Amino acid sequence: MVAGSVDMMDTSCPAVLAGLEYNLIRLPMASCDFSLHAYTYDDVPYDYELTHFALRDEDTKLKIPLLHRASAMSKRPLSLYASPWTSPTWLKTSESYVGKGTLKGQAGDKYHKTWANYFVRFLDEYAKHNVTFWAVTAENEPTAGLINNYPFQCLGFTAEQQRDFIARDLGPALANSSHRHVQLIILDDNRLHLPHWARVVLEDEQAARYVHGIGIHWYLDFIGPIQDTVLPTHELFPDYFILATEACIGAHFWERDVILGCWERGNQYSHSILTNLNHFVAGWTDWNLALDLEGGPNWVKNYVDSPIIVDSSEGIFYKQPMFYHMGHFSKFIPEGSQRVGLVASRESKKTALEYTAFLRPDGAVVVVVLNRSPQDITFGLADTVGLLAAVAPANSIQTYVWQRQ
Repeated sequence: MVAGSVDMMDTSCPAVLAGLEYNLIRLPMASCDFSLHAYTYDDVPYDYELTHFALRDEDTKLKIPLLHRASAMSKRPLSLYASPWTSPTWLKTSESYVGKGTLKGQAGDKYHKTWANYFVRFLDEYAKHNVTFWAVTAENEPTAGLINNYPFQCLGFTAEQQRDFIARDLGPALANSSHRHVQLIILDDNRLHLPHWARVVLEDEQAARYVHGIGIHWYLDFIGPIQDTVLPTHELFPDYFILATEACIGAHFWERDVILGCWERGNQYSHSILTNLNHFVAGWTDWNLALDLEGGPNWVKNYVDSPIIVDSSEGIFYKQPMFYHMGHFSKFIPEGSQRVGLVASRESKKTALEYTAFLRPDGAVVVVVLNRSPQDITFGLADTVGLLAAVAPANSIQTYVWQRQ
């Protein structure tokens, strides 16, 4: 497996830093399935004024210190966005963290206003710890809460319910707070709900004025082709960014949870990232930074794989193939890069190569080339500054970087 970068045509490219250089971090708002237990920030019943709202030890002793350390180590600014899995149970029709359930009442009432104010309080409390957010999503997988017996934290919304909640409650709450700069992302669910979900929310002027982007998950990509979902959404609403907000391998019942050293799983990551980047998706977010050997901890045993697997009993960790695949994008395509066209020859189009090209803010060009086939493939790269004949080995990913000036 090839997991390095190739400096093409020019030796003046900046040195490669250690680590993956992530610049985008998604944070669960209170608990999710990868918590040790279910909780929210206000589990005192009927506290509509949120007087008992408080961060938990998971925030003050774990999440916030780790965010501070990551920010201190990062050479690039970090953009954080938060997603809620469930509201307090006393706001829900189910009165449970799990299973089918929506907010009680309807948009504009005390239940919806309390839930909207909960977002603001979350941002307030994190700000007290010098942690600020670039964005929030309106709900993690809102369709999950419409499913009977859903096994972990959820809160159901139809597209119409999310539209009305944003227009009457969440949008105004954010706009009238000190966090009016925080961007709002809708959907945050599988892309097969597009373009319908975007149409419902963004064709409503009152809701659309508060929205900045659309979040998509990858779990049902095999029944929601990108050209039928993301592409028409971008064409309908080009002023709203589309961001891949969650992906992991091992989530389906037919998949093994953790497979150490599986390069095919790295290929799956890169294939998804390339496909998304080439169809107007602005970024791609992995689910977990690190998990244990089981693929947890996870309070409902919804174990999955991760780019880093930790063996805490031995005090060691493993960098998985997914880790190295991620690096070909996160290390070489920084924020502010612009995707540029690649003109492929007729012969190149017949090959199994997948690729993308970006122009970086520093003037460098980046081309990432993925070969998932079992054969080596020869190809060439041509630019005004020169020509390169290259080979993409079987089952490989390569990154080419050069300066145009």
